[in-house]
Amino acid sequence: MPETRFNRLEQARLEKAEVLRGLGLAPYGLRFDPSHRHAELQRLHADLANGQERDERVSVAGRVMTRRVMGKLAFFTLLDETGPIQLFIEKATLAAALPDQPEAFAQLTTLVDSGDWIGVSGSLRRTDRGELSVKVTDWQMLSKALQPLPDKWHGLADVEKRYRQRYLDLVVSPQTRETFRRRALLVSGIRRWLDERQFLEIETPVLNAEAGGAEARPFTTHHNTLDLPLVLRIATELHLKRLVVGGFERVYELGRIFRNEGVSTRHNPEFTTVEIYQAYTDYTDMMALTEELIATVCQQVCGTTVIEYQGTTIDLTPPWRRATMHELVEQATGLDFNGFSSREQAAEAMAAVGLEVPDAADSVGRLLNEAFEQRVEESLIQPIFVTDYPVEISPLARAHRSKPGLVERFELFIVGRETANAFSELIDPLDQRRRLEAQQERRIAGDLEAHGVDEDFLHALEVGMPPTGGLGIGIDRLAMLLTDSPSIRDVIAFPLLRPEAPPPVG
Repeated sequence: MPETRFNRLEQARLEKAEVLRGLGLAPYGLRFDPSHRHAELQRLHADLANGQERDERVSVAGRVMTRRVMGKLAFFTLLDETGPIQLFIEKATLAAALPDQPEAFAQLTTLVDSGDWIGVSGSLRRTDRGELSVKVTDWQMLSKALQPLPDKWHGLADVEKRYRQRYLDLVVSPQTRETFRRRALLVSGIRRWLDERQFLEIETPVLNAEAGGAEARPFTTHHNTLDLPLVLRIATELHLKRLVVGGFERVYELGRIFRNEGVSTRHNPEFTTVEIYQAYTDYTDMMALTEELIATVCQQVCGTTVIEYQGTTIDLTPPWRRATMHELVEQATGLDFNGFSSREQAAEAMAAVGLEVPDAADSVGRLLNEAFEQRVEESLIQPIFVTDYPVEISPLARAHRSKPGLVERFELFIVGRETANAFSELIDPLDQRRRLEAQQERRIAGDLEAHGVDEDFLHALEVGMPPTGGLGIGIDRLAMLLTDSPSIRDVIAFPLLRPEAPPPVG
């Protein structure tokens, strides 16, 4: 009985699967041993001249992307992970190679559809037009695809469908496959760079009793057995610092972070960071580390440190520009925040130059940050370390050694986006307690991104933490840069999306 939930094209594929079974050819294979992949064959046989054959037996496997059948000859395009390779299918060749299967050519050309996975064996031939091909002498169905491939995927206006059905996007878009290949190389390159410098990757908990390490609203959950309310981590910072207290001098973790916040081209609730902590260093050391790390992985992934992003040339060759937040705001607005003695004075000056003055920005330092975000941030296209932030927005950073009211912190901006954040870490347990208590007061007052006092973390600081530099890098935003991707959802394989609306009834 036919499956009524399948349309006509899908039903035809089901029927072909049954025909294969009837012929003793399983439509869903168990295994296959490819001898080569596309890229390897192209490299090994680059010297094969047009119109020539090479009597070397090879086996390849992949998804059938295109089919052209012309009487007793057919050309299929087979796609493996490294690229497409052409199959040269000749009726006479198959008949000679498979004398006990006189219908092999007809079966291959009528029962195999685009989208199917097959494995083939044969010799190599370069066509008169210069296309390296496998001259097929044997074939095997590996998986019968019931869904046809999209006809005009690249012309689809529904970009969200590419995110929702990423598997189809990967099948038909070489650019998407290259994006995720580069992202994988980026991640492995960062790990390799850190491991070679004696950093240890140590995993920290995803479930926490208290959110900390950033100003962000957490996701909440509940442990049934312990009857314990928990939150998903918004940063790995506080546990990695505990490891430094315990005696590890170089630690990092590259992993998932969860923040219950808005979704945009640069924000996703689930994202990836690497946080790095090194004892006996400060934020100036972290600048040097950041430059070398990012420039190195950029060279490895892109082959250069001068790249194109959305039509703009970005030069990641160190050294990068350094400027304080105060300097950049004064250049953009004419306002010298060092001269404001009160919040009211700063607010009046901001309003006079057309800046918004949010009520939540309740200090000169917070207003400075507002001015920076409104007038400076998006203009920072080439890599720049913005340094010396207000203490009010940096509860975990060490007080600046020579500038009262500021902390030793930098953020790296590239193409108008924060890409990295680093501190000379605050190791004074009494100062840290005061900062966390101030955060807790903001939380009680209704700030959903502020957090409470983590007593265990404070106890760890009281045990003693050496001077330490800490750094966090957003992997997704860095991947956007190195793959020329305009949206964060382009570099997250399966981004969070709203459920699709059910089809209308009737």
